[in-house]
Amino acid sequence: MSNVPAAAQVLAILRHLSRQPQPVAAATISRDLNLPRSTTYHLLATLMAEGFVVHLPDERRYSLGLSAYELGSGYSRQAPLQRFARVPVANLVDRAGHTAHLAVLHGREVVYVIEERAPRRPPLITDVGVRLPAHLTASGRAMLAALPAAQVRALFPDRDAFVLRHDVGPRSLSALRRVLADVRRRGHAEEDGEVTPGFASVAVPVLTPDGRPAASVAVTYPAAEVTAATRDRIVGLVAETADLVAARLTGDRAVARRTSR
Repeated sequence: MSNVPAAAQVLAILRHLSRQPQPVAAATISRDLNLPRSTTYHLLATLMAEGFVVHLPDERRYSLGLSAYELGSGYSRQAPLQRFARVPVANLVDRAGHTAHLAVLHGREVVYVIEERAPRRPPLITDVGVRLPAHLTASGRAMLAALPAAQVRALFPDRDAFVLRHDVGPRSLSALRRVLADVRRRGHAEEDGEVTPGFASVAVPVLTPDGRPAASVAVTYPAAEVTAATRDRIVGLVAETADLVAARLTGDRAVARRTSR
């Protein structure tokens, strides 16, 4: 990117705007990205001309435009995450012998976008399109643990945000923080009976290059059938699969080759 600094700066502005809860002033963009003010205005003007940014004159602020929305819509239509992950998740089922799934975070919930059921295993609640409270699921905890503390606090502002399914699980922000600290310490997330009694899950996040969770890979199994040693082996397989999906998403061929062996 050093050979095309303007392109890098344009992408930085778009990425910065996409992360803001509301439109922002040019001076704020200039300060946050350490760009000269004249450069910031020039790049914003170019982005406005192409429809990627709009100026709100009454507020003297800038927001993402229709062209940026079209990019996001194109991403959704093409579903690259599911396309990149489907084969690795299917292979994970073959290796682990239990049902595996891929989920994404949507507010305080996880949405399951892939489920690969293991042969002769019972159906689970984690079917494609199902939403579950993120703080109760291994998939959700894996992703929440990778978010900044302020974002987790915004998602769970009070006790009303903590929905329970079977009267188990964190009931407050402090309890959730302890769970997430444990996830970061172990390197993977777990849940046992908090979604479905008798079943447990382990999950690992699929991280973007800047460390944000794009999704999570998980395996669910009957808790009584899996020993601690087997669970540890499953965790290793889940971590390999999450790394492979992340490498495919980012185009890191070296990592993809290494993790697919």
